[in-house]
Order: sequence, then structure tokens, then C-alpha cells
Amino acid sequence: MIPLLTALFFGSILIFLAILAGIIWFFVKIGGAGNRQAQADDVRLVQELHHGLEKMEARIEALETILLETRNRKGER
Repeated sequence: MIPLLTALFFGSILIFLAILAGIIWFFVKIGGAGNRQAQADDVRLVQELHHGLEKMEARIEALETILLETRNRKGER
């Protein structure tokens, strides 16, 4: 059970860092663009990605809690 929790923890960190790197790369890429409408669309897209990441983080935390509670219940028996 512990290797699964460790894998979930580090996996979620790696996914978060990869997406964060993509967002940073995205901002660097559009930094030189002159089209304001395209920039507004890009900002909206990044905001949606950020919101999605926050929801994913909450789900991962819920899963980790469920796994820990299940492990604790099995340990008490």
C-alpha cells in the first residue's frame, strides 16, 4: 500500500511540474505576439488549465485520504 501512495504522490508532483513547465513555455512563446485577441484567448486557456489543475489536485488529495483511511482500517483489524 505504501508504494502505491508513494507512486501517487510523486506522480502527481511530476504531472504538476510538467504542466507548469508547459504553461511557462506557453507564456514565453506568446510573449512576442502582437495580436491582443489571440493573447486574450491564450490567457483564458491558461486560466482554464489552472482551474483544471486545481480540481485535479483536490481529487488526488481525496484519493490519498481514502487510501490512507483504508490502510488505517485494515491495520486496526
